[in-house]
Amino acid sequence: MMAEYVTIRELVDALDIKLMYGEEHLERQVTLSEISRPGLVLTGYETDYKSSRLQLLGNTEIKYVCRQAPEERRKIYQRVCREDTPAVVVAQNLEIPKELVEVAQEVGIPILSARPKTSRVLANLTNFLEGHLAERISVHGVLLEMFGIGVMLVGGSGVGKSETALELVQRGHRLIADDRVELFSLDELTLIGEAPEILQNMLELRGVGIIDVMSLYGVAAIRRSKRLEVIIEFIPDDGTIIWDRLGNKEESERFFEVDIPKYKIPVKTGRNLSVIVEAAAVNFRANQLGYNATEMFNQKLKNLIGENTKLQESDDHE
Repeated sequence: MMAEYVTIRELVDALDIKLMYGEEHLERQVTLSEISRPGLVLTGYETDYKSSRLQLLGNTEIKYVCRQAPEERRKIYQRVCREDTPAVVVAQNLEIPKELVEVAQEVGIPILSARPKTSRVLANLTNFLEGHLAERISVHGVLLEMFGIGVMLVGGSGVGKSETALELVQRGHRLIADDRVELFSLDELTLIGEAPEILQNMLELRGVGIIDVMSLYGVAAIRRSKRLEVIIEFIPDDGTIIWDRLGNKEESERFFEVDIPKYKIPVKTGRNLSVIVEAAAVNFRANQLGYNATEMFNQKLKNLIGENTKLQESDDHE
């Protein structure tokens, strides 16, 4: 599922953007995450102009239009402002040209002003809209931030995910989502996870009920969203599964064409799962930095076998 639109009001409330004109149009809808910088449209080239996108004007565009004759300026802004245009955003707190105000009021679209540079405004708008308009999937699991890493615990119901998450929170890690994790793709390499609004800050413990993690452990114990980097699956150990003891077998799970590394951890009575999860997270980070304990062990084993073979050959020759 994904949101069908974002209103201009939501945009203004969430970002460093001010409404300059058109308060009565705050409920206009933005349905596309792409932002248009209508440089060519200003010069008269309107082929393939995406008028239904947010229109972003920076210093270059404003200066160009200001150099034109007053009547020509109106015609230029009429080309930019269409009935399906959600809003016009002017960057760098530039003064809003009166011709733009007049045309926007005639068409019925709001004008917004942003303080940062145009490239930063473009990035902020794109990230916000992609995060809200992207397709989402809901996954059964618990998402935490551990040592700066986004770790999702998955496994069957009642296997101990929430209890482990609570212990990890008590050890200084941060909860993002419990029970349901909403995932969406920020780009080709990045998955973001967050909690549904109704479950934010909440954690369910069997026999206790639902607890508010922020109320019990403070704001430092929670986070709104996090990039998903590794999955840890809890699997009950019934003695029939042959486990990878050296870590040679690499597994992953794919969401939105993004492959996420996955560890499988056997669950037994008496095992300290929180410590094991911490070790798995740190080991993942070490692998990312180029330190691989499995490869080092295999190399040491290979060297030892080589040395023993040489000694055996030497003894045979004697």
